Amino acid sequence: MGEENKDAMDINAGMVKELRERTGAGMMQCKKALTDAAGDVEKAVDSLRRMGLAQVAKRAERATAQGRIEAYIHAGNQIGVLIEVNCETDFVARTEDFINLCHELALQVAATSPRWVSAQDVPAEILAEQVGKSRQALVEEGLKGEELEKRLAKETDRFHEENALLSQPNIRDGSRTMGEMVTTLAAKLGENLRVRRFSYFRLGGAS
Repeated sequence: MGEENKDAMDINAGMVKELRERTGAGMMQCKKALTDAAGDVEKAVDSLRRMGLAQVAKRAERATAQGRIEAYIHAGNQIGVLIEVNCETDFVARTEDFINLCHELALQVAATSPRWVSAQDVPAEILAEQVGKSRQALVEEGLKGEELEKRLAKETDRFHEENALLSQPNIRDGSRTMGEMVTTLAAKLGENLRVRRFSYFRLGGAS
């Protein structure tokens, strides 16, 4: 029996099912990815995710005129969130996957109260001020050169994680950022998805 046939024999329905659930890819795509990866599910997952990310990047400029405004009121009615998430078609806007994503994003905002949607939305002057403060503090610690720059990059990443929604690790799955969740679903649904804006409300405080 040839090696190609052996690999095909090793790929069973359970592996294909697992790969489909983890990536959202079609059955034939999953079979091909598993065959190319010689039955290694993790390698197949990586391959499909890379393909999905490449497709998402190509769709990034496509118009997102449909979508959903999700409302979430936290228990006790002390905190509320409104968030607008866009997609390309009304069909996708009504899917369970898209609705679940909007809910997850609203929960994240309620839990962390970020200031901006993405790191790119942070005003340049605010970021410059933050970087300046971090650099001064690190210099006072005695850091310099490459070590200083590495720590400064980490501090900047931490600032984005604290303040930019899409840079934040998911509160219920810390292995993925909210941005990665959006990108993964965009690859699965085959549409460009965009978190446009949100508002955070706390009783008695500023929105």
